Amino acid sequence: MTFPVVGMVGGGQLARMTHEAGIPLGIRFKLLSDTPQDSAAQVAGEVVVGDFSDLETLRAFARGCDVITFDHEHVPTEHLRALEADGIPVRPGPDALVHAQDKGVMRARLTEIGAPCPRHRLVDDPADVTAFAAEGDGFPVVLKTVRGGYDGKGVWVVRSETDAAEPFRAGVPVLAEEMVPFRRELAANIVRSPHGQAVAYPVVESRQVDGVCDTVIAPAPELSEELSGQAQELALRIADELGVVGHLAVELFETEDGRVLVNELAMRPHNSGHWTMDGAVTSQFANHVRAVLDLPLGDPRPRAPWTVMCNVLGGDYPDMYAAYLHCMARDPQLKIHMYGKDVKPGRKVGHVNTYGDDLDAVLERARHAAGYLRGTITE
Repeated sequence: MTFPVVGMVGGGQLARMTHEAGIPLGIRFKLLSDTPQDSAAQVAGEVVVGDFSDLETLRAFARGCDVITFDHEHVPTEHLRALEADGIPVRPGPDALVHAQDKGVMRARLTEIGAPCPRHRLVDDPADVTAFAAEGDGFPVVLKTVRGGYDGKGVWVVRSETDAAEPFRAGVPVLAEEMVPFRRELAANIVRSPHGQAVAYPVVESRQVDGVCDTVIAPAPELSEELSGQAQELALRIADELGVVGHLAVELFETEDGRVLVNELAMRPHNSGHWTMDGAVTSQFANHVRAVLDLPLGDPRPRAPWTVMCNVLGGDYPDMYAAYLHCMARDPQLKIHMYGKDVKPGRKVGHVNTYGDDLDAVLERARHAAGYLRGTITE
């Protein structure tokens, strides 16, 4: 029997964990990585080092692959169309992925299908930002470059026309959005296969620090069954309308008046789904592999009443391995996932998962482990 080859563009931690999920299935992975030191390049068997923005590099990489998928959204849309024209399955396809690549395209399409979004429009210059603010409740407003932003980069909260100058210096289109007075951030993670089968994970709460995901709680505490169902149905509808294949994360605002609004889309495994590695019957990574190969999808249900994921960020304490003794001895149920990255302040270098019956205890265990690994907790 010949097992398929999954070609993954991007060598970060998402590719590393997706590769790990495919190993028990006997799936072969081929990786297009920026450098041999990238997180996934350290563990994958077949690694091609090259530039994902070069079409001929992509074409050469795709030879021998049964399907192409991604750990980021930055491959030029026109290159993906060229691969499809060559007869290579690309999942998610360019017609879907463009909605995660371009925030202007995303907002236009979501509005067209009636998905709830913040008030928004593309703006031309700082004076146009002032006009946008005046059309609503005034400043502050949020400005986003339509392409390339992540982890708080490419996003500005501006409080005056003068503040609005910075985003336009990059010379790319800028999207203005109202500043939503939200209660908290949620994420609805779903996976959809080419023949339309889809599964939905429990809606989670995502807590950010300085624009970077810090903690994810699954399921979101005190979220009504009605609103949870609405968020899952919304994510499933978006996936169907956009033709998404693979994992889709729909980042949401829960408003003070009990609604959900779409903030961002990601069409790949996502930080808000890392808890599934230890907390769900089938992880987001395993289901993404199944989906891109059009295999039957796995059970997304949680294994425990509560699972908490905390990101491990780099700090001033580079020797994280020395901290394992304390963390593992203190909490034998703790799950540590490290990405093989050099430790730099503020950089995501791993995450920890904890699970159990008592949310406060599960939260404390995760936060302690992440803090101890970083060096901000020393006892």
